[in-house]
Amino acid sequence: MKKTQIKYLWIALCLLAMIPTAKAVDLDSKNRDPKYVENIVGRSKKIVDKLELKDATVAQQVLNIVANRYFELNDIFSKRDTAVNRIKRSALKGEAKNNAQNAAQNEKEAALYRSHFAFPANLSLYLNDTQVEAVKDGITFGVVKVTYDATLDMIPSLKVEEKTQILAWLKEGREFALDAETSNKKHEAFGKYKGRINNYLSKRGYDLIKEREGWYARIKARGEVLPK
Repeated sequence: MKKTQIKYLWIALCLLAMIPTAKAVDLDSKNRDPKYVENIVGRSKKIVDKLELKDATVAQQVLNIVANRYFELNDIFSKRDTAVNRIKRSALKGEAKNNAQNAAQNEKEAALYRSHFAFPANLSLYLNDTQVEAVKDGITFGVVKVTYDATLDMIPSLKVEEKTQILAWLKEGREFALDAETSNKKHEAFGKYKGRINNYLSKRGYDLIKEREGWYARIKARGEVLPK
């Protein structure tokens, strides 16, 4: 083998060594309430089942990753709550108390930041991009698709660039919803972006009141249930 070939072979081997490999993921259930674990595993399974993964081992690994993310979020917010309650009961006052509370919040944000990016990275070891998106949608109740489809149905005349912008904002809202501590907080995250979308469409000249009235009329004509 020529020196040049050996050189490129060595480079290829080095690059392969840098590629992360999927390792077995254990369910982080130790020292947790069994009923809570059962609930989270059941919720995660519904999300993973929709992926229709053929490999049972892969499906189990993905299930563990999704469930562990729920556990991790719970731990992050529980730690924050414990710290805040301890500060409230402490002798700290004024600026010292505010600084301690801010530190607890900042620690939570730092943990969320790390968790947020690690989650899709872990999923990507087993899933393709489309499947990772499906997991995100499952965790956030499918709000992106429901809202996007409803907006397009309400305003059929939307331009391509407007559809693109709406979808981009909904997906951005989903990223915040993924880190929310409760289902209500997840919907609140989307609510901010829905408001942004409405303002955007109004500035683009759409009369949302008339558009919504016309949409409701079409829904009734189709014999469908009006959205809440």
